[in-house]
Amino acid sequence: MSSAARGDQVSGTALFRRAMGRFATGVTVLTVRSGKTVHGMTVNAFCSVSLDPPLVLACVASTSVMARLIPEADGFAVSILSAGQRRVAEHFAHVRGPAGTASFAAVPHVSGPATGAPVLAGAAAWLEFTAADIHTGGDHLIIVGRVRGLALGDPSEPLLVSQGAFR
Repeated sequence: MSSAARGDQVSGTALFRRAMGRFATGVTVLTVRSGKTVHGMTVNAFCSVSLDPPLVLACVASTSVMARLIPEADGFAVSILSAGQRRVAEHFAHVRGPAGTASFAAVPHVSGPATGAPVLAGAAAWLEFTAADIHTGGDHLIIVGRVRGLALGDPSEPLLVSQGAFR
């Protein structure tokens, strides 16, 4: 191995980030509607947890706007992006981009029927869920969500990220 570190030397290092970057993941946009506030952010820490009951997991930075909105929201949506949605992923990944309702002005979407959270047009699939449990994991919140609705969309290849680049 060219670069190595023991577990107690890894926390917060560039080596850990590089190692995890070699694990290709899907790209999603997590959205929420809390009262009159809507918000979206690109998330690649998303996966299924259970089939019965249907549960999913999403992770967000504990300092993010999303982390602040989660406890007060009735539900969330995750749009699993298709290969042609790189610009959508980039749009919701920018911290300095427009916030709230303005961030959805240039992105075609509808309100999810189960939660009212925005679901994005052109997504490979979307799921709506309510928080069943929230845990703290280091500098992130781990949201375990009970699926309330879902639909399949664009059947093309999903958008992936690996080593900091979209694939």
